Amino acid sequence: MSHFDDVKVQVDAALQENVIAHMNELLVALSDDDQLSREQRYQQQQRLRVAVAHHGKSEREDARAPEDERREHLTRGGKIA
Repeated sequence: MSHFDDVKVQVDAALQENVIAHMNELLVALSDDDQLSREQRYQQQQRLRVAVAHHGKSEREDARAPEDERREHLTRGGKIA
């Protein structure tokens, strides 16, 4: 297995784990990896960046959901219940 294949496996594992701290650590490690071409590094870093961006967006949406449901419940029918 080539070094690039090892890196892809690490990135896949980090994406599956879905832990931002681990994805960020891998992003930093990839920046310093001189065994990969610039294109290979960029490709794997983009996968991590996209996952981090989506993770943050979904967490914000999840945090707002209970508040939105509560507001809808309280204002149902145009009156505060």
